[in-house]
Amino acid sequence: MSAKPLIGVPADRRVVDPHPFHMVGEKYVAAVRDGADGLPFLIPALGDSLDADTILARVDGLLLTGSPSNVEPHHYDGEPSRPGTMHDPHRDETTLRLIERALETGVPLFAICRGYQELNVVLGGSLHQHVEEQPGYHNHREDPDDPLDVQYGPSHEVHLVEGGMLSGLAGTGTVMVNSLHSQGIARLADGVTVEAVADDGLVEGFVVDGASGFTLAVQWHPEWKVVENSFSLAMFKKFGDACREYADQK
Repeated sequence: MSAKPLIGVPADRRVVDPHPFHMVGEKYVAAVRDGADGLPFLIPALGDSLDADTILARVDGLLLTGSPSNVEPHHYDGEPSRPGTMHDPHRDETTLRLIERALETGVPLFAICRGYQELNVVLGGSLHQHVEEQPGYHNHREDPDDPLDVQYGPSHEVHLVEGGMLSGLAGTGTVMVNSLHSQGIARLADGVTVEAVADDGLVEGFVVDGASGFTLAVQWHPEWKVVENSFSLAMFKKFGDACREYADQK
């Protein structure tokens, strides 16, 4: 039996008065453990002082997580953010380089929410900073006053592209997903294949064409109570299997 794959999970950098901390939500590390059957390895958000190739040589996969922070708009030639917008330039500096090198080296990559947006940006796409203000799109944000189970509960349908990875895992053409984001894809990067589209037309899932390793990116949060949702669990199992196969080939 293969050893558990070591799966890198880049951290956010947050200041908890007065000290900076490097943080990863427990739901992500639990999903690596319980869904992918992997060993989570937290990567601090130390930017260019961390060598991406050294890290990627030691891990068997990379999970890019969601976050309360937004990708800084200068990375995709966007308009300056509104005052009060939470950014995390240390994470940007860390993850964007890791993504570039993971795609080049074939390290399996699973991108969720902010990670999904990061991957689109690295590939040359752009983001809406406030999807809810764009004509034709509904409000994709959660209500922070709701209990967590409500915030992460089913919010809207996504349509899964026939013949794609996600439709194969789900065994159906539509699924209900949660929705906890304000940023979303404006210009979809070239060189990707759409896997999932929200009921209002927002692209919410894609894979990278021609990537030498596993790549999957989704806008929603399959890590939430992963073992209780068969579709979410199937995604993490697929990712974990790709990480195991990659580890065996190293």
